[in-house]
Amino acid sequence: MKISSKPGPLTAPLPAVMVSCGDMENSNIITVAWTGIINSHPPMTYISVRPNRFSHSIISERGEFVINLTTADLTRAMDFCGVRSGSDTDKFGQLGLTREAAETVSAPMIAESPVNIECRVTEVRNYPSHDMFIAEITAVHVDERYVDESGAYNYAAMDLVAFSHGKYYRLSPEELGFFGYSVMKPKTAKKRRAKKK
Repeated sequence: MKISSKPGPLTAPLPAVMVSCGDMENSNIITVAWTGIINSHPPMTYISVRPNRFSHSIISERGEFVINLTTADLTRAMDFCGVRSGSDTDKFGQLGLTREAAETVSAPMIAESPVNIECRVTEVRNYPSHDMFIAEITAVHVDERYVDESGAYNYAAMDLVAFSHGKYYRLSPEELGFFGYSVMKPKTAKKRRAKKK
C-alpha cells in the first residue's frame, strides 16, 4: 500500500553540482540540485535558481555559467556554497578552491571538480519560486585521470555525489547494467563479458 502525499518536487536522487559564475576576478559558486539535460543536439542543460540568490543576478547579467560536478571530497565545500551568500563571502578563497579559466565563457571553472561543463544561457523561464536558466553546453572538460585509453569516461572512479531530500549521498561504483542490456542478444553479451576480462 502507498501513502498519498501532497504534490511536491519528490524526484530523487538529483545531481548535486557547484555552479560557478562571474569572471576570474569576481566570481561566485552556488550549489544546485535542480539541473539536468534537456537536449542532445545541440547539447542543452538547465539550472533552476531562486531570484533572491546572489548568483541569480550574476547569471542574468552575464548569461553564462559553469556546472562543476561534485565528488565526495568536495561535499563539504558544496554544502557551504549552498548555505552561505556570495554577497559577503569569497567562496573560492574561503574554501581553498582554485579558479581555472574556461574556454568559451568568462565564468571560472573549479579546478578540483572532475568535470566542468561550460554553459551559455539561451532562454530564461520564470516560475513562482525559481527561474530556469536554459543553456547550450559550449564546452566540457574531464580530468584526464578519469579518461581511459579508448576515450571513455570512468564516472564510477570520480566518486560523485547525489542529493536526496536534504541529504548528500555518495554514488555507488557498482554497475547494475548499461543502456540496452535488457534486450541484448546472448552472443553480444558473451563478447562483452570476454572484453571485460
